[in-house]
Amino acid sequence: MSDTIDAYAAALLAVVRAEGNSGADDEILRFAQAVEGNDELRNTLSDASIPAASRQQIVEDLLGGKASDVTTAAVSLVVGAGRGADLPAIARALVAKLAAAEGREVAEVRSAVALTDDQTQRLAASLKQATGKDVDVRVTVDPSVLGGIVTTIGDTVIDGSVRSRLAQVKSHIG
Repeated sequence: MSDTIDAYAAALLAVVRAEGNSGADDEILRFAQAVEGNDELRNTLSDASIPAASRQQIVEDLLGGKASDVTTAAVSLVVGAGRGADLPAIARALVAKLAAAEGREVAEVRSAVALTDDQTQRLAASLKQATGKDVDVRVTVDPSVLGGIVTTIGDTVIDGSVRSRLAQVKSHIG
């Protein structure tokens, strides 16, 4: 992790903690994932030729009334500082720092469909058994997965998606 990303994550962690972490870390992560998945939005928020105030206004327009003031201010700060392209990495570092401070691991899960609470709890229990730590499961719906799930915990990726299985079959046939 670069020192810049780490510094921004640490600063956001301080803000989130000072404000009582009312889910702001999750909101920041979800917005960052949306930015990462949308080329036009990612390019706009990281375009240095667009004035910082305009980029920040885009963030405020997108998040206003849908996210906490802490989330809106934090994302706006990162984008205004010219770090829009780093927002996904900063958000992941923030979530990891918060989880580590609380003795937990974070699992980013991509699924073709939303998981039920029961499925999420069972997945968290399985991951706890595998890691020996409490695991905070963050689910993102990603239709490109096709089916199954892709789980990332730190540097470990567990790909149980239909897409990867199809690719494996294709490589054995071709």
